[in-house]
Parts: sequence; structure tokens; C-alpha cells
Amino acid sequence: MSSASSSRRVPLALIIPTLLILLVALGYPIGWQVITSFQHYGMLQQFGQPPEWVGLDNYTALFTDGYLWVVIARSIVFCLVCAASTVLIGGGMALLMRAVSTPARLILQIALLVAWAMPVVTSMTVWIWIVDWRRGVLNWLLTRLGGDFQGHNWLVEPLSFFAVAAVIVVWMSVPFVALSIYAGLTQVSPEVLEAAQIDGASGWQRLRHIILPLIAPVVSIVLLLQLIWDLRVFTQIKLLQDAGGFANETNLLGTYIYQLGTGAGDFGAAAAVSVIMLALTVAMSWYYVRSLMKEES
Repeated sequence: MSSASSSRRVPLALIIPTLLILLVALGYPIGWQVITSFQHYGMLQQFGQPPEWVGLDNYTALFTDGYLWVVIARSIVFCLVCAASTVLIGGGMALLMRAVSTPARLILQIALLVAWAMPVVTSMTVWIWIVDWRRGVLNWLLTRLGGDFQGHNWLVEPLSFFAVAAVIVVWMSVPFVALSIYAGLTQVSPEVLEAAQIDGASGWQRLRHIILPLIAPVVSIVLLLQLIWDLRVFTQIKLLQDAGGFANETNLLGTYIYQLGTGAGDFGAAAAVSVIMLALTVAMSWYYVRSLMKEES
């Protein structure tokens, strides 16, 4: 009896230090954000003046401002489009890696790793040069192909701005998804696929009824991660805004928080938007978390 109870205590003793580190590392910033969202925290508070408790005033001002809802809707649509595109393209590249020869697969994997390991700011420097309206490669190429794109600014119009941003975000995320799904594909038994082929199953039927169900856990976790990452996207949008986009017409939640806090000095409102973003992230993740809890039970 004592050995059984001690064996139960060992995993608990190993988990508790990790939980404490998580509480300190994550709990404090989240707690500070929540408390600040109920305060008036402006530039004076940065120089030592005590913050003023305003209760729900920050939330009331935000929820009655139509611009917040525009930013939320814009962020959700951008997130869904980018996450779905990333998983589809990454899944296709994973299937391609499984089908090609070993040398071709190694070249493709190395290329994906190099693209994924490239720092975001470095990648953005190249992308901004590509879409630059004065000397960009994209305008030069389209003009050479017969179009009238000389001096066309892709970052002025919100639709083309987000098209460029979506391409960049997807390009940066595809390597992770492709390599993760390919790792899942390596666990699919070739014997099972060969037996299905002998039984007359087509390639599409094998993919739909055998491969996809077996790699569904991998696909679901990478889709969840992409939804979270794409909802919180900041660097790509901010650098594109600095390169020529209009912030008020292209803000997502991340850049809106930056604009309220660092730009306008209203850190209480920025903290409130951060809490709203956290709530959206939890809501979008809840289905997967609930599925994990059901599997564990």
C-alpha cells in the first residue's frame, strides 16, 4: 500500500516544479494584463504616478466602438484563411515528400528547414523589396508579362495588403506544417496501403479512408497551432504597414494593441484588447482541448 502511494507521489513531485514555473512565467504577465485592463494606465503611470481604477470603463469604451469589432472580424477572417491555406499546402507538400525519391525529398526538406529557420525580419526585408512599388520585382515581372503595374502600390488597398500579408504568413508557416504532417505520414503502415490498393482502392480512397484518419491527430494539432499563431500575428503586419500600408485600414488585433499601447499611450485599453484576444484564443482552442479531455477520460 505504501509503495503504491509513493509511486503516485513521484509523478506529482515531478509535475509540481513545472507547474510552478508555468504559473510564475505565464501567470504573472496574464494577471498584470487583466488588472491593468481595469485601470487607466497612461503615460503618467509610466513615470510613477499610481494608476486609476476605472472598472469596466475600458471594456465599455472598446465594445461601444465599432472599430474594435471591425478589427476582430478582420483578424478572425485572416486567421481562418491563413490557417486553412497553410494546412492544405503543407499537407500537399507532405504527401509530395512521401511520393518522391529520397534525394528529391532531402532537397525539399532542407529547403523547407532553411525557409522556416530564416528570421522573420530578414524574410520581411526580402518580401517588402519584392512588392515595393518603386523597384519591386513583382511589378517589374508583371509589367514584363504585359500588365500595367509600373508604380503599383500593393500595400495601399486593404484587400491587396492582406493578400500580400497572407502569402507571407502562409509561406513562413508551411514548412512547420509540412514537416509535422510528413512525420505523421511515416507512421502509416505501407502494408495497410498496399492491401487497400490490392483490394481495388483508388489513390483518393486510400487518402480519404486510411491516411487522413490515421494522421488526424497530427493535422488537428498543427491546425490548432496555426489558428493561434495566425490570430496573434504581429510582425509581418506591422512591417508591411511601415512599408506603405495604412494602419487604421489594415490593423489586426496584434497591431491594434500596439497602436493603443505604444502608439497612443493608453495601456489600459491595450491590456483590455489583449484580454479579449486571449478569450478569442481560448474559444478557438476549446474544441480541441475538450476532445483531448474526452480521450483522456
